[in-house]
Amino acid sequence: MAGMQSSQQQMAAQQQLAENQRQQAEAQKQAILRQILEPAARDRLANIRLANPGFADSVEMQLIQLAQAGRLRQMVSDAMLKDILRQIAPQQREINIERR
Repeated sequence: MAGMQSSQQQMAAQQQLAENQRQQAEAQKQAILRQILEPAARDRLANIRLANPGFADSVEMQLIQLAQAGRLRQMVSDAMLKDILRQIAPQQREINIERR
């Protein structure tokens, strides 16, 4: 019984540690994004996150990688973010429905 409780406590402690690390990583990511994105671009990215969280995560990671590589010379404006999104977004396929 005591061994079962200690293993549960260890699992809870590991989960708490993992959650704290995830929160720290998210805070660091948001701090970097605040440094490289203008407010309008941040708003656009937040709207994208609401519609498609996975796509927003990939865009954020690419922006952070560009900044860390030194390829961003200035803050990313809304227009620049739109251009980046056009390049990243998968091309939409045209769907034709034929009625017979």
